[in-house]
Amino acid sequence: MSNFSDHLRIITGNTPPPIERLWAVMKFTPNDAQREAILHVNGPLYLTAGPGSGKTRVLLWRTLNLIVYHGVEPEKIFLSTFTEKAAKQLVDGLRALLGLVTNFTGQPYDLSGMYVGTVHSLCRRLLTDRRRFFADRHRPRPPALLDDLGQYFHLNSAWEQIVTFAGLHPLDAAEEINAIFNSQHPSLSRHRAIENLRRAFNRFSEELLDPKEIRARIDALSWGEFSHGDIELLLNLYEGYRKTLEDGLVTDFALLQQEAYQVLESFPGSGEVFEHIIVDEYQDTNTIQERIFFKLASGTKNLCVVGDDDQALYRFRGATVENFVQFPQRCQTYLGVEPRQITLNINYRSRSQIVNFYGRFMAQVDWHSDDGASTYRVDKEIHAHRSDALPAVVATAPSPPEVACQEIAVFVRRLLDEGKVENANQIAFLYPSLKSRQVERMKEALEAQGLQVYAPRAGRFLEVDEALDVFGIYLLIFGRPSLRGMGRDVEDFRQWLNTIEARAEQLRHADPRLAQFIHDRQAEVQRAHSDYATLLSVVSRHHWDLEAPYNIKRMKRALYNAPGLSETGKRLLASAYFDRIVQKRAQEGRPLSLNYAIRRATSLDWNFLDLFYRLMGFEHFKAMFDRAERFGDEGPVANLGLITQYLQRFTDERVSIITANLLENGKLSAIFFNSYLFALFRLGESEWENPEDPFPRGRIPFLTIHQAKGLEFPVVVLGNLYKRDRGAPQIERLIRPMLTRPDGEPLDRMTEFDIARMFYVALSRAQNLLILAHFRGPGQHVSPPFRPLLSDPSLPRLRDIDISTLPEARLRESEIPKVYSFTADYLLYKKCPRQYMIFRKFGFVPSRSQTMFFGSLVHRTLEDLHHELIRRRKLAANTHQEGEKRDA
Repeated sequence: MSNFSDHLRIITGNTPPPIERLWAVMKFTPNDAQREAILHVNGPLYLTAGPGSGKTRVLLWRTLNLIVYHGVEPEKIFLSTFTEKAAKQLVDGLRALLGLVTNFTGQPYDLSGMYVGTVHSLCRRLLTDRRRFFADRHRPRPPALLDDLGQYFHLNSAWEQIVTFAGLHPLDAAEEINAIFNSQHPSLSRHRAIENLRRAFNRFSEELLDPKEIRARIDALSWGEFSHGDIELLLNLYEGYRKTLEDGLVTDFALLQQEAYQVLESFPGSGEVFEHIIVDEYQDTNTIQERIFFKLASGTKNLCVVGDDDQALYRFRGATVENFVQFPQRCQTYLGVEPRQITLNINYRSRSQIVNFYGRFMAQVDWHSDDGASTYRVDKEIHAHRSDALPAVVATAPSPPEVACQEIAVFVRRLLDEGKVENANQIAFLYPSLKSRQVERMKEALEAQGLQVYAPRAGRFLEVDEALDVFGIYLLIFGRPSLRGMGRDVEDFRQWLNTIEARAEQLRHADPRLAQFIHDRQAEVQRAHSDYATLLSVVSRHHWDLEAPYNIKRMKRALYNAPGLSETGKRLLASAYFDRIVQKRAQEGRPLSLNYAIRRATSLDWNFLDLFYRLMGFEHFKAMFDRAERFGDEGPVANLGLITQYLQRFTDERVSIITANLLENGKLSAIFFNSYLFALFRLGESEWENPEDPFPRGRIPFLTIHQAKGLEFPVVVLGNLYKRDRGAPQIERLIRPMLTRPDGEPLDRMTEFDIARMFYVALSRAQNLLILAHFRGPGQHVSPPFRPLLSDPSLPRLRDIDISTLPEARLRESEIPKVYSFTADYLLYKKCPRQYMIFRKFGFVPSRSQTMFFGSLVHRTLEDLHHELIRRRKLAANTHQEGEKRDA
């Protein structure tokens, strides 16, 4: 028993009830494998968990068992999840369960010191944890972190430095880089070159590749389609990229992990800082992450990994499924012990025929090595907890896509009309990619049945109606930028600008209040621009240096009296509050420049995110919130929430305050539209899909299979049964010769395996009914594992299904207890249910400057009142003096 547990029990005098009693209270009856996993404590644990097997519950109860019954301090536990949403879910569930224990014992538990989150967030925390990982408790300030989109923007802004470092001319570099990846038809596109480099650089970092070491072996390695010169150029570009990161004090996700690993390597006690390392979704980890986890567990050997190799989807992001498949051998290599293997193979999600179907699907693939001595898949057989003989997997009649889509749409309409699902968002349509004609056909067929679809990632998000409306109004206010260049992307974006401008004009003509609002904002922009030119003319006339300190006595009056300066500009220049700041900074030896004073006097009191919230008060947008509350159609509101996230990023990273110098010559409009939005437009859906996007009520969600991972739906429609096998991804062919570890999956079979895993994830999302779109006709294909299953005469067809035999889907309580905050949940909902819906459910980003603006407003009001009181006192004093004179 640890000191932590002894201390708490001495305080409370109570011991917790047996864990079985807690299970009974929570109505949880673990099966034998779940029970064994929960009660396992010492040594490495290899937890292979099939879909719907309750692994999250097992992780929760296992963590509770460690804390409550084995005295492990929460801060001694390292729990890594795939998403921050999953981390929050686990923390909330753990708090609820530990709260239950506290009700029995009076013993409190503090989880604030526990390491829970994605591996990236945990690495970042590790780099700032002086107490645990820095012997002298001193560590350098960690660099700012670039996420995927931030990395793209950095590569674009640092382009000239990176390519020049590698000996390329900036104007020719894109073509030379793209020629490495497509020598037959090298593109001139810098965008494509950046994407190629981003993938290569991330893999270099994740595989811990050292350019010097690669150069030393370059002649001894076989590079296939790549030349030695190609490899040398990529290594030089990689070194140039890393130099720009160091110079800018920033880092990316992959290099953040490298830095964390280096800290662990240099800290002698890193293997004993945590007593237990628990990693969820281990099949989606990469090389550097594996090294981190084994290093953290090197002292205690308490490493628990949870995953399912059949659900490994993220090779394109550097994940290495071999980490999970070969975990027992690697445990021997790194820890010197064999792990305890427990298989969670009872599926509580799906009906038996669904489970049997995806088991048969995976059996169509040969997972054995060429010599038959080993396998590339963990051996397991999944069994369904739910058993019935009624159909649960059905396919459309083999038919052309238009006919099959219509058949599915009519059936979905019946499911809703006959109450087999409570809401449209319980029926999910899954696709390998949302950029296909099959998606458009299905969407059209559903809309013909009066059904609405939520598919913000189908095509470009910037092309959804809500984005067109919001950004169109922004275009009217800030002006349309000139767009130079040629190419398909440029022409498509130019057409997008035409579209949003036309839509905004329609909205302006339809709503006089909105038209007046747009006019007022345009006037404010023009006023700021005019004031800026006016004040600069004063500076020029007096031959002042803009970077010189702002001298109130010498400069203020001349600026204030500038001919043509607006009343707003005068008020901002005359602010006594600003004068005090100027004087204080001068006294501190940090004077404010004249340039700063002029920009402050000509800045707008709202930013891009503020403007969004002001627009939401107009009828067109307000109606979207009304429909969500009254009729359950939450799709438009969910899209608006995503827009706030893009605007927040622009506000935080590009333009936080709109100053007049940015309004000159359309500079601000060019930054926002031509740079920021154009980048999002070109990147499109595939690179930036968010696994934590909401799925609103009232609409049928269309998801990529990657988005659906970790989710479940009563009804799943697999809308496309084909994914083309194009061979091993090019980045894998590039990286494989550089690796020193034993070979992983054969390059010529890698994509076959990945396609099977992807469809396995899709098939295993369904709870009650799985519908397969069986297309037949010219140009229609089916991936090989589906062919024998679709030709099986026992497979039911959609037209033969008696819909009355299907179980009704009811909204279920989550198996993981939820924790609600009194202030963040209860009080916010009590104050305003609509605010709760917006900020808590759909992730709207509040405008930070709203609070700042309110504080500024209060300050200005107090300042105005102060001046008014002084004026009245002076007036009263003058009146009194005049009265005394008259009396005299």
